Amino acid sequence: MDKKVFKFYSEYHLVFLLGLKAKNLKELKEGIKKVPESSIYYHTHRFLQQHFYLSPEPPNDFAYWITNVLNIKELGEILASIDAISFSNLEDLRNEFVNLLENYLEGEGFDRNCLPGQEFHFMSCRTFVIPTKYVAHDLKEFKEIIEKISFNSIYYHIFEARLRRKIPGNDFSEWFKMLGLNDLSKEILKLDPYTMTSTELRNKIIKVVEKYA
Repeated sequence: MDKKVFKFYSEYHLVFLLGLKAKNLKELKEGIKKVPESSIYYHTHRFLQQHFYLSPEPPNDFAYWITNVLNIKELGEILASIDAISFSNLEDLRNEFVNLLENYLEGEGFDRNCLPGQEFHFMSCRTFVIPTKYVAHDLKEFKEIIEKISFNSIYYHIFEARLRRKIPGNDFSEWFKMLGLNDLSKEILKLDPYTMTSTELRNKIIKVVEKYA
């Protein structure tokens, strides 16, 4: 593998039901404990990818269901505040949800059943990663590709790199570091993708790279 070039990839997800559902917090907690990691990924990153196209708001399905179906808003806000992208391990992310639910149920929190038909259905997804035709040999080519690559590709290299490679950064920052461009790597790492839309993030990356190209 030529580490001096950057190969762009994209992805898509095949979503399916697991046949497991919950009607209250206790069942939700037990479900989170037993579902595969791919289900944790789906329920914590689906909203992120949707909002990446619209507005930067990173909730998760668990918080959404607790808030809007069970109407337990305080707990919903606590779960919504979990920064899923900061976790480089899905088991750690799973444990975070389980611990918060356990603490709530063992404390002064209360549980209630949802109305019939409004149960939480655990889902999962299979991710397919696809190589694109784009390969960058230098910063100039990288900037030109970023200007036209799909949002799915940017999402894959920025958001999913942390989980896939279990690193604190992303694919772009790691490549810049490999090229010896440590200042550029640090500037890319400073970008907060949560605070901007996909278009804004793309423009920010281009602007930073232009300084070094």
